[in-house]
Amino acid sequence: MKTLPGRRTRLLAATTATAGLVLVAAGCSSNGGGSGGATVKGVHLVKAGQLTTCTHLPYPPFQSEVGGKVQGFDVALIDLVAKNLGVKQQIVDTPFENFKTGAFLNSGQCDLAAAGMTITPERKKNVDFSDPYFEATQAVLADKSSGVNSLADVKAKGKKLGAQAQTTGEDYAKSKGYDPVSFESSDAVLNGLRTGQVQAVVIDYPVVQGWLKDKANADKFKVVDNLKTGEQYGFTVKKGNAALREAIDKALKDAKADGTYKKIYERWIGPYDASVASPAGS
Repeated sequence: MKTLPGRRTRLLAATTATAGLVLVAAGCSSNGGGSGGATVKGVHLVKAGQLTTCTHLPYPPFQSEVGGKVQGFDVALIDLVAKNLGVKQQIVDTPFENFKTGAFLNSGQCDLAAAGMTITPERKKNVDFSDPYFEATQAVLADKSSGVNSLADVKAKGKKLGAQAQTTGEDYAKSKGYDPVSFESSDAVLNGLRTGQVQAVVIDYPVVQGWLKDKANADKFKVVDNLKTGEQYGFTVKKGNAALREAIDKALKDAKADGTYKKIYERWIGPYDASVASPAGS
């Protein structure tokens, strides 16, 4: 996922039910050292009274603006962490590249990052991950009129494949010898398919599930492959921030134990699959 040139970082307020836009642009100054921050239940927060989350919009069903409010699966889970700390979650919309480097965590702009992000050894070099909270697969979605019935068909029939830039879906396609057209957001990926720039796309399956809830999309496109890549999503914190990482892990564990995770999953993802509730540690 890449940001468009000139795009500003945006600050958004979020709670499970009432996420909304805060009409300010967030700067990149560091305040992680303490001025303006606070420590709550042993967890240092970069800004007093709030848990500040970096994300990249849109990425439904994990996070997106719905009716002017920031909502989604990731948002609802991190709201549980904020609730346990007695604060509100605030969301900062940032370029996805920063999640790989941990830039905004290191600068003290955000406490954590939540962006439907796959846990990888490369990313672990720069950030600390929570326990896995979602088991993901990649899907290949194709135009029904394209004649594409599998990922292999894309190459065999000379069709164009699209993917979201800087994501594991794009990495997977490249590892299989494809040269996918890169789009900066999931919305742009879908638009590329709609407008015929590409005839098929590879992207996280839950994203495709969300698209196909729209009858117009379901009438025109179909899932032709489901690629089990062994991916697991995790939330990230600044390296060494054990207190916040443990707070996130506790909220996830409690939510899975008391049924809250299942309810959130069914609202945002779809029919519940118990295997995603206890993925193997990474």
